[in-house]
Formats: sequence, C-alpha cells, structure tokens
Amino acid sequence: MTLFTFEPFKAVAAMIEMATGCTPARFEAARFENGELHIAIHTPVRNQNCVILGSISPPDENLLSLLLLAHTLKKEGARKASAVLPYVAYARHDKDKTGESLGTAWLGVMAEAAGIDELIGVDVHSDRAKKLFPFRVISLSPAEVFAEALKRFGLEKAAIVAPDEGAIPRCDAVKKAAGMAPGKTLYFEKHRTAEGITHTGCIGEVGRQVVLVDDILDTGGTLVSACQRLRQAGAEEIHVMVTHGLFTGNRWKELWSLGVKRIFCTDSVPFARGTEDSRITRLSIIPLLEKRLCPLVTT
Repeated sequence: MTLFTFEPFKAVAAMIEMATGCTPARFEAARFENGELHIAIHTPVRNQNCVILGSISPPDENLLSLLLLAHTLKKEGARKASAVLPYVAYARHDKDKTGESLGTAWLGVMAEAAGIDELIGVDVHSDRAKKLFPFRVISLSPAEVFAEALKRFGLEKAAIVAPDEGAIPRCDAVKKAAGMAPGKTLYFEKHRTAEGITHTGCIGEVGRQVVLVDDILDTGGTLVSACQRLRQAGAEEIHVMVTHGLFTGNRWKELWSLGVKRIFCTDSVPFARGTEDSRITRLSIIPLLEKRLCPLVTT
C-alpha cells in the first residue's frame, strides 16, 4: 500500500506509517501561473494499491486537488485508489429536495469519474448518504474512542442523550462500547424552522449529569437548542461528545453558558483557530484508521 497524504494530515500519516509499515509517497499539489491546479507524483504507482489521506472540506481546492490526484494515480497505472477522508464533507447534502442540489450524489459521481474505488470515512453522516455513492463507502465508528473518554473522565454513569432520533444508533454504540446499561436512549424531537433548529420534549427522564452525543458540531445550532432543553429538563452538568468538530462561527460558544463542562471531539478535522480552549478535548482517530488500513498493506 502506498500512502499519499495532504499536508494537514502529515502527523496522522506518520503514525499510520509507523503502525502499518505502508510506503509514504511523494507528490506535489500546486498551481500554474494562470491559477490552474497541477499534480506531480514522484513515487511509482503502477500496479499499486494507493491510499489518499486528505480532506474535501472547503475551500474547494481541497476537493479538486484530491480528485485530480486520484485521476493522476489511475493514469499512471495504480491498481486501486482509496480515499481516506476522516470527515466526509457534503454527506449532509443527502436529501432529494425539489429545486435543490443533491450534493452527496454529485460528490459520488465526481469521485468515481476521478478513479476513486472506495471511500473510508469516520462516522459518515447517514446510511442514506452512503447509498448515494456509486462505490463502497466504509464508515468507521468512533464508539470505542468515545467509550474510552467516558471512562477516563468518570462519565460511565451519565445519561447518554441523542439530540434527535437519527442519533440514537450512534448513542447505543457508545453505550455498548463503554459497557453501560443498554436501556432506551433518551432523545429529543428536532424541528427545522425558518428561524433555525428547535427541540421539543425529551423522550425519557433526564438525570443530573448527561452526555449529548452527535456526529457534527458545525455552527452549534442543534446542540445549543438541545442543551437549552436539557437544562429545562433538570440537567445540571452537560458534556458534549461529537465526532467532527467544525466550530463554525461563534454560536457554539453559547454551549458554555448552558451548563456544558466539556466538549469532546476527534481530530478528524484540523483544529480551527479560536478553539484553543482547555474545555475542548481532542480524541485521536489514529487507532480507527490503523485497524482499517493494516489489512490493505498486505493486499
């Protein structure tokens, strides 16, 4: 297996290379003077299984560079091109609404045309999103990573809460990995309005200490609304546990005033500026990637 890594993930790649014994590859992604993208690879890839570790999150240069690299690898005779995207951007654009783009399906078409044979991501947004890709999508669960954090911070007895019904399987997986009682997971009913996200009720009884589990913290609207409801339901100490910490804008900072003591997120996304806070704990996804990529080294 030959590993092509974009700059933001070099540290992750170094750990993977050490654990798996895969071959690090050399390449350049640059622009011509007229602004057009250009890829140059300096590692032979003919008949090789190649893995690309990178991001397709904005700016769009990330997506275009990754697609152009995949196309170049296939042009040079690579047997297989796997894209490892710790955070699969565009996966939330998975609902077919009249008059609106279906971004997830578009991404799948573009990736297939570029020569990508499979995609490996961490906690891909939904099963619906995975089905919109024309090739295999492997979603690595962060449940074991979250479970270890629960134990390390003494949160095994906290109530695990889902911000909406769709997050229940994610919560159940975390509870199972942590050896917690499998009882019914508490969740809210989420509604999207012109004003934003709102939550009603709470299906289940909220305790004093809770852990709110979701896949993405973007602007924070969903989690802020859910935490408001948790406070109203009697929660005194709230911890937020998300796979992908995007931390867009400033609204998510309202979480601190709503009883949130700590935000856990994986390092699937390079840390954004303005999120240097001791109350934000980063959890490594390297063990997940190592376990998945090790078998590829020998194939």
